[in-house]
Amino acid sequence: MLFDTRLFVGIDPAGGRKPFTWAAFDKNGRLAVLQEGEAEEALAFLAGLPSALVAVNAPPRPAQGVVSRQLRLQELPTLRMSVRSADMRLAEYLLRERGMSISTTPSRRDLCAPWVQMGFAFYERLAALGFQPYPAREGGHAWLETHPHAVFCALLGQMPLPRPTIEGRLQRQLILYEQGLSIRDPMEYFEELTRHKLLKGLLPLEQVYTPEQLDALAAATTAWLISRYPERSLRLGDPQEGEIILPVAELKTKY
Repeated sequence: MLFDTRLFVGIDPAGGRKPFTWAAFDKNGRLAVLQEGEAEEALAFLAGLPSALVAVNAPPRPAQGVVSRQLRLQELPTLRMSVRSADMRLAEYLLRERGMSISTTPSRRDLCAPWVQMGFAFYERLAALGFQPYPAREGGHAWLETHPHAVFCALLGQMPLPRPTIEGRLQRQLILYEQGLSIRDPMEYFEELTRHKLLKGLLPLEQVYTPEQLDALAAATTAWLISRYPERSLRLGDPQEGEIILPVAELKTKY
């Protein structure tokens, strides 16, 4: 499948029955693709694009000991942790320092969660397709790392409601909708919610994206926003182990 304009793609390797979810916006913010499947299917989709900026919700490699070294040198606040327990990447440390509850990436590959290891392999396949770290040459193929929970926190300015709940999903969908993207308007959920449907338990869930879809959409939104508004982008972390990019100019001290 070929497109004659650049696409802004979000990849979410969450694992499960269909381990990958991917979304893509065109330059005008119209949703072009929202699918789920195996890594090979996601890579086949990307291979057919003449130009794409891909945001991935996973780290590209394990931690490289940056946090431990900086803690020993007292260059970072301790966050009530010992040097021994600081086996994580700097980007993750900086987000946790602001109150965001996110998973960490150990320095040993075999200790990383299965979905993280899937992410490592996915980046290797991206490189084989010719994708380069963002920013790549204009009109080319580039990738970046982002984090969906951090994206939602940053765009909302506070912690969102719990991810698995219907209210948390509606809130996340509204956050993305208000960025000017052509996705489902979450307020239509309430227009479809009648007394009869509520009594019968027939909720209009077709109006609401799944948590995995929302995470992929958040990544695609990040790619779209930083391309459209490069002055409103923030890199966190160390290039040695991977930087998380968020679509805001700065973060609050606490969330």
